[in-house]
Amino acid sequence: MSIRWRDAMSRALYGPSGFFVAGTGPADHFRTSVHASPAFATALLRLIYDVDAGLGHPSRLDVVDVGAGRGELLRTLLLTVGDAAGLAVGVSGEPTRSGRSGLIPARVGSPETLTPTASARSLRDEPSSGTARPSLAERVHFTAVEYASRPENLPEEITWTAEIPAEINGVLLATEWLDNVPLDVAVHTADGWRYVLVDPESGAETLGESVSPADLDWLSKWWPTGPSESGFRAEIGRTRDEAWANAVRQISRGVAVAVDYGHLSGDRPVDGTLTGYRGGRQVPPVPDGSSDVTAHVAMDSVASAGAEVARCAYSLVLQREALRALGADGGRPPLSLAGADPAGYVRALAAASAVTELTDPAGLGGHWWLRQPVGIPHEPAVAR
Repeated sequence: MSIRWRDAMSRALYGPSGFFVAGTGPADHFRTSVHASPAFATALLRLIYDVDAGLGHPSRLDVVDVGAGRGELLRTLLLTVGDAAGLAVGVSGEPTRSGRSGLIPARVGSPETLTPTASARSLRDEPSSGTARPSLAERVHFTAVEYASRPENLPEEITWTAEIPAEINGVLLATEWLDNVPLDVAVHTADGWRYVLVDPESGAETLGESVSPADLDWLSKWWPTGPSESGFRAEIGRTRDEAWANAVRQISRGVAVAVDYGHLSGDRPVDGTLTGYRGGRQVPPVPDGSSDVTAHVAMDSVASAGAEVARCAYSLVLQREALRALGADGGRPPLSLAGADPAGYVRALAAASAVTELTDPAGLGGHWWLRQPVGIPHEPAVAR
């Protein structure tokens, strides 16, 4: 029996035998920035330190990862923040000796890979000499939000839960989560917008009833089309707006960060973006639970929903720009380093290559970073 795409995705992805609930996890099927390079986690750690400073170094700083997979990102952050007290973390994810004092790690990458702007930024979260403040590693609390069962080998320092916790004081991360929030698909006909129905077993589609008033309002505002235009598909992002707004609502003070592929008004895809992934390959979107089913995110709509809850401006930039603002630009190390420290030069070169993948505009660098502050000042350098 054919059903609406939203219901089909919910069962296929999050049902008892769903793609994200059963099996070995999404890392075996597709590659995200988290899996591409530890440099991604290092950049997020820089952001976490900035938020910690903005909150005045609270006795407990929450870091919540929504759609945590099998905990890959939090595992890396846990290891990295533990090295931060005495070591600076290089962009390759390997700790490298640093002459800098204080608890804050160096910017992403070696000094040679930092942009002048990033190098010049004030280390406002470094404690003054003699300060006995506990390190971030002692104050941070990691929480993974995922419907799957807790992995057996997950470090005990990471809390595992199926729901976003309330009263977050710190950072909420959502890396490629919103694209998997189930949504309805509609097609514009001579009679207006109508839902697209799908057979969960075969993926075959048929035309359903007219969309609800709420979905029609969303389409009119965020995915408009001319009255005579027919055949256009749209992915109704109202459920993503609601999911993001709810996530932001759980933050008492801090920042919510969503990293995902998406589009903006005026540049919506004519035929939609719904697709599937299985075993590292892109496959037709059949919602039978055997593969990922995903669709790009209407980032401006989501951002607007979060800002309405937070009652303050958001930042929306491409990953390439966001990582550069955090100090990762993929610049090659100077040749002089090859003579002074050959092994260090090779590591720095590999690190630069990893950052290049993360910032490639044709790939991961084309992802959007949505940052929504709650109760703390917004950095003007990234405000939009």
